[in-house]
Amino acid sequence: MNGNVYKDAKEQYAELGVDTDKAIAALKTVPISLHCWQTDDVGGFESPDAELSGGGIQVTGNYPGKSRNITEMRADLDKVMNIVPGNQRLSLHMMYGEFDGKNVGREKIAPEHFAGWIDWAKERKMGLDFNGSFFSHPNADDGFTLSHPDKAIREFWIEHGRQSRKIAAAMGKALGTPSIVNTWIPDGAKDLPVDRLGYRVRLRDSLDAMMKEDFPKSHMKDAVETKLFGIGSESYVVGSHEFYMGYAMSRDKMICLDMGHFHPTESIADKLSSVYLFFEELLLHVSRPVRWDSDHVVLFNDDIADLTRELVRCGRIADTHIGLDFFDATMNRVGAYAIGSRAVLKGLLAAFLEPHDKLKTYDLEGNAFARLALLERAKTLPLGAVWDRYCEESGVVKDAGLIDDVLGYERDVQSKRK
Repeated sequence: MNGNVYKDAKEQYAELGVDTDKAIAALKTVPISLHCWQTDDVGGFESPDAELSGGGIQVTGNYPGKSRNITEMRADLDKVMNIVPGNQRLSLHMMYGEFDGKNVGREKIAPEHFAGWIDWAKERKMGLDFNGSFFSHPNADDGFTLSHPDKAIREFWIEHGRQSRKIAAAMGKALGTPSIVNTWIPDGAKDLPVDRLGYRVRLRDSLDAMMKEDFPKSHMKDAVETKLFGIGSESYVVGSHEFYMGYAMSRDKMICLDMGHFHPTESIADKLSSVYLFFEELLLHVSRPVRWDSDHVVLFNDDIADLTRELVRCGRIADTHIGLDFFDATMNRVGAYAIGSRAVLKGLLAAFLEPHDKLKTYDLEGNAFARLALLERAKTLPLGAVWDRYCEESGVVKDAGLIDDVLGYERDVQSKRK
């Protein structure tokens, strides 16, 4: 880019006491955990015709070129990491193991089925995160898993969860960075249940059994993911926000806050300062709900700006694990990755560029006018010039070249998948 453009931007931010070079350096330290399931529409590789079913999750669209196997998935992921600046991790679901065409039961999937992923991550010097797959299975067809009234079904999913944690621990040990293993279950009812407490008692006890084995925190860390409602669970979700807040606090686990798992009028950003008071660490799933938990591609909108500002303002970004969780098959899937990942990073960069010290001073003085005026002024500062500089330093394409880059990959690689 024209050096004068960045120089001018740097000078404008400096007037407010902000060092753009330090902001870029701070952003380079924040890893983003990419979600493997965007590449293949949450299908997994348990069978040749595997596809998403159940769990109140839907992926719309059938844009050509989705990855059909692990080789193609890894190629797409490499492409994503080539066009997204900064440091990335990869989050895997249990159904994305290497099963060699064998029908391995979900309760029997083990670390050896992810040896290839560990080697792949080692080559790229990146960490792996993990998720149990409590959906797309006959034992989840009626909408209940760990809270199921049938003990045999509960035991099946408890064992699945145990294996998930073993796999995550093996990943963390091999890669030298703890794997964040997240537990989300679809359990809930479309209409009004009577025994709400009973389901939650069973979920609590199942989680306790599932997490009984201790692993070093240097290898893996547990998170539990809350939800307000979903398709087929509009009236009742067993793993509510209150349930998991209590469970995580009492069991020394992380809470996972997903941006799509709350009422549309609720702000995740507003929850952070409260959560940080009582938790050492936090897992965020960054998504974009449109009227419901629809997992749209993340954009650099007000929700993301508010979230990332609060992350930086609280001074706890080092204690926050940021993972993406969206899936869109109506567009090029690599392009969707690029838009969503870069949107989160832009939000973080804007937050690092905020004149925090001046704003906090006005806050403490009770000077509401000056605080609001400075926030408004900051909106028109040349963020784009600093973002372009960050992309240049990271060796990735700037926004101006992103469309041609992604469509070139589609033409040369994805369009040849039949």
